[in-house]
Amino acid sequence: MAEDFKDPRDVPWHPRRASELIGHKPAEARLLQAHQAGKLHHAWLLSGPKGIGKATLAYRFAKFLLQVPSAHGARAHTTLHIAPEGHAFRQVAAASHPDLLVIERAVDQRAKRLKTEIAVDDARDAQGFFSRTSGAGGWRVAIVDAADDLNSESANALLKVIEEPPKQSIFLIVCNQPGRLLRTIRSRCLHLPMDPLSTDETLKVLRHLPAGAIEAEEADVRAAAEMSRGSPGKAMDLIGSRGAAAFGEFLKRSKLSPATAVEIAAAFSGRETAEDYFIFCDLLVGWVASQARAAGLAGHGEALARAHDDINASLRQADALNLDRRQTVTDALMRLEEALKAS
Repeated sequence: MAEDFKDPRDVPWHPRRASELIGHKPAEARLLQAHQAGKLHHAWLLSGPKGIGKATLAYRFAKFLLQVPSAHGARAHTTLHIAPEGHAFRQVAAASHPDLLVIERAVDQRAKRLKTEIAVDDARDAQGFFSRTSGAGGWRVAIVDAADDLNSESANALLKVIEEPPKQSIFLIVCNQPGRLLRTIRSRCLHLPMDPLSTDETLKVLRHLPAGAIEAEEADVRAAAEMSRGSPGKAMDLIGSRGAAAFGEFLKRSKLSPATAVEIAAAFSGRETAEDYFIFCDLLVGWVASQARAAGLAGHGEALARAHDDINASLRQADALNLDRRQTVTDALMRLEEALKAS
């Protein structure tokens, strides 16, 4: 009998197991103050770039609500921290708390991977979950991680529950790109935007990860933190990545010749380089955008802004048409060099 596919998200550093929150103090304070005032809205939209800690905050607040359900009890606290030894923390960390529902992409055992979307049946689980009485007589909490994975059917199924919330129920909806979320869901949520972390905060997150989470030299960890644009999740993807290494080579070059561009692009030959290629492209587009903004403030950002749009469009087209990755990267780098000369 074939062995079941293991969920790749089930790791010791999963957000549900985190005991600390680094950064995001304003967002944490807003949730705590709403609870302390006894005016906790039933649906919150936690938005911001992927990997910055939105899910960590959602699980942190879920554990706090389940451990400290009353507004009166919450007033004795200055943060959402609860002891890891507490029953709510332990049950949430073990994914076994009866009053917490997590709506996320399911595992496709036949294909041996995660499903590409949150299925409508998974979203409908919220209807049955919220129809039941809380096991502890307190809050029932649903975390959606992430709303970006909802399709139209699952989004509408979720909307039905959000529209008519039972008492002492709350949705914590994690979303990377809220502009793409169903407008009727957005309108029923309190928006809690979260900013990327500083490089120092990102490093602190990486250094606090459990043993085995990352295996790299300190210099590589710092380089990943600096390239991650304030996302520890992205930094973890960058550590040991050939795409990040190729981007590091790009940054070292003061000038790009066609031969240099070909040399950098050579890292993306072969089917197994797809993930590294996407990492490189993401880093490159982000870098060009930041350079265009800086040049725009100085009054000469037009060439870089056009290059950003051209490169972004060419990368999307190459992905859609499955064009040669090496040639795509070479062309993007030469287009960038042309813009740098003109700016």
